[in-house]
Amino acid sequence: MDDQIFAQLGLDTRAVSIYRSLLSLGPSPIRTIAERSGVNRGTTYDLLKQMQQQGIVAYLPKGKRRYFSAREPEVLLQLAEERKVQLDQTISQLKTRIIPELHHLKPDFSAANVQFYEGDAGIEQVLRDILSQVSQQDDKQYRVFSSKPIRPLLYRPFPTFTAQRVQRGIHVRVIAIGDGGESAELSERKWIKTEGPVDAAYIAIYPPRCAIISLASDNYPTAVVIDSQEVAMAQKIIFDTLWGYI
Repeated sequence: MDDQIFAQLGLDTRAVSIYRSLLSLGPSPIRTIAERSGVNRGTTYDLLKQMQQQGIVAYLPKGKRRYFSAREPEVLLQLAEERKVQLDQTISQLKTRIIPELHHLKPDFSAANVQFYEGDAGIEQVLRDILSQVSQQDDKQYRVFSSKPIRPLLYRPFPTFTAQRVQRGIHVRVIAIGDGGESAELSERKWIKTEGPVDAAYIAIYPPRCAIISLASDNYPTAVVIDSQEVAMAQKIIFDTLWGYI
């Protein structure tokens, strides 16, 4: 866990070992630091330069030698706060400028408007896309057609999907085809009764996208995501009309 925290500050395990060694040693030359940290001298020198630029270590020249010392550990919190400010600025630029500019590069319609996914990893990507897209909209709601055979496999790769949906305040309306399925928090469900077995299918409508999930074999799900405002809105109209009649 600590390694992940330090990595987010731009410090790998060798840099952390050097920093810890400096804290215990006090001002020291490169050779002593390398011996204590177990990092070779060349790498130690390069990492000390990097950490100096980050403001984590400082040095004092003594004759022809440099004695490096570690700054107080609180400097790590300062570094994290600076990175947070930079990340917030990056997110703002992505939302307001960069992503809109990149969307303008796309033609009105191309093969890129249809994406294919398969297996549990692919289905998880689709489910995460639903959460991401809907959470950015003013009306945090999407619509679903769902049949019984798909339900046991749908959330297998993403078991916390419903919890995350509720946490984000996202509502869902579900038209269940066939028996089964239970209403969950922030969800409404209606049923269409059928005679005999039904095929495994799940259609999520979240303009400007529409995702269609089915089974290529008994346990292997596949998905097609259509990125088209026109298609998604047409599906939304069909859903809402049917919802009113059930």
